[in-house]
Amino acid sequence: MFSLIYTSVVLLCLIILLVNEAVKPALAVFLALLLLLFGGIITVDEAFQGFSNQGMITVAFLFVVSAALQTSGLYEKKVMQILGHAEMRPVTRYFRLLFPVAGLSAFLNNTPIVASLIPLIKNWSKKTGMSSSRFLLPISYAAILGGTCTLIGTSTNLIVHGMLLERNMPGLGFFEITQIGLPVTLAGLLFLALYGYRLLPERKELSVQLGEQTREFVIAIKIGPAFEHLGQTVKEAGLRHLQGLFLFQIIRNGEIIAPVSHDERLFQDDRLFFTGLPETIYELQRMPGLHVIKDTEYDLKNIDSDSLGTYEAVVSNHSPLIGHTVRESNFRKRYNAVILAIHRSGSRVKQKVGDIVFEPNDTLFLIAKKGFDQVWYHQTDFALVSSSVDIYQKPRWKGNLALFLLFVMILSAAMKWLPIILAAAATAVLMVIIGIISPGDARKSVNVDVLLLIASSFGIAKALYNSGLAYWLAQKLTLGMHAFGSLGVLVGLYILTSLLTWIITNNAVAAIMFPIALAITKVSALDVRAVMLTLAMGASSSFVTPISYQTNLMVYSQGGYRFRDFMKIGIPLNLIVGCVTLLSIRLLYF
Repeated sequence: MFSLIYTSVVLLCLIILLVNEAVKPALAVFLALLLLLFGGIITVDEAFQGFSNQGMITVAFLFVVSAALQTSGLYEKKVMQILGHAEMRPVTRYFRLLFPVAGLSAFLNNTPIVASLIPLIKNWSKKTGMSSSRFLLPISYAAILGGTCTLIGTSTNLIVHGMLLERNMPGLGFFEITQIGLPVTLAGLLFLALYGYRLLPERKELSVQLGEQTREFVIAIKIGPAFEHLGQTVKEAGLRHLQGLFLFQIIRNGEIIAPVSHDERLFQDDRLFFTGLPETIYELQRMPGLHVIKDTEYDLKNIDSDSLGTYEAVVSNHSPLIGHTVRESNFRKRYNAVILAIHRSGSRVKQKVGDIVFEPNDTLFLIAKKGFDQVWYHQTDFALVSSSVDIYQKPRWKGNLALFLLFVMILSAAMKWLPIILAAAATAVLMVIIGIISPGDARKSVNVDVLLLIASSFGIAKALYNSGLAYWLAQKLTLGMHAFGSLGVLVGLYILTSLLTWIITNNAVAAIMFPIALAITKVSALDVRAVMLTLAMGASSSFVTPISYQTNLMVYSQGGYRFRDFMKIGIPLNLIVGCVTLLSIRLLYF
């Protein structure tokens, strides 16, 4: 009895800490794990078995793979086309984004799908001024929903399938769960696309929040023949609503066009003058067909961020640059660096960068060899030199190779040529060896808090089992719902299974609830398939908390979410999934 009460108190305190966000979620969950260990509910081996769990280790490798995928221009282009421009109707954008994610997740492991989308959505959000928090959680939910459509869509289905086989019972067919999962997925996606997104917070990136409070740099960009929006208007080309950037002037055949109307058409050799933040300026020059400079060594669309970086340098009062134009100063050879943009306090520079005359206190936004700040920090040429935007970019061939390796990894796991952990590990290591991602960037890409949450949740799941709390809850709920008939028992099973996903992962819930579901089939006249499909769907309904599913954990910190954000949208989504699941089972099995 002590074990049951002690475990209940610890879990209640954990939920309170998570909802109030009194401490970091990873710390709260790990603290609960230690209390259960010290209380004798679980052994040391049981407490830390999650730290060697294959799922947790797989997620660690996938962090590296997803970081490396930022270099794939082809993949990024497709995702950007789906996301569209800032003025697209929200419903249209959500339909275009969520349905492909769900469709892929029905047949492929959803963790790498979500992992690869996170950095691209964040980059798109910075460019457009949209909030990434409006999209990251929906893609996690879409991936979870899509996984319910086939046997291999989620490991939860495979766990229920495997446990049935262990007891010499027929396993689940590949598309057996589709008859329930498909209507559930459609209902869930419609809710997210039509209304659910309105419940999400709008927390913008720091660079977006700073907005006009940050000093503006001026950049001049020339349109080349490869620009895909030639002949289109500024608005059609998506250059009107780039966050942190303002197009204030165009020079065409010597003629100055200012102010620039959103209906102004763009032509080859036009020079576009923007003001903006360093980060958005850097992203702008990566667009195909837009050129700041033409330099084989500093090809800005094909650089390697392991050897080049961005810096800001303030021209000193005694600098030999003062009074000379950028072109006259031979800046490129003298400093082995290229000026991307210039900030001049109190006035807006309206010439090409090469024609600008240096003045004291001009701030130069540069791209240069790594270590530029150390070489020039103590020289009189500049009053101050510091690192600027933290860029991550690789040559195109490395980006395309990263996409190919991701495809091979997913295919290897889907076809069962390799276990997912081995496929992910081999892909991550290969990316480091080839140089697609440096060892330092690989280490930085791994989110330790997420891994700590995943690992700790397995010990907490074991405590629920050891203390008898899971069985006690199941018994009370199913007995209480028995008065409502057979369907009432299934309602009770779904509610309890789904509630348990609030505090432990879906796989652990499926394992804990399976013997209880099996007992229900023996004491009632319910069809075994109906009970097991209810269990599988309930365990997959991991929407209400970040710790319930690993893709939720992956977007948790990246989207700046709070614990209650998940509850706000997850609870109604859980209710929708439950209603559609039970209605489908009633139609199929009653």
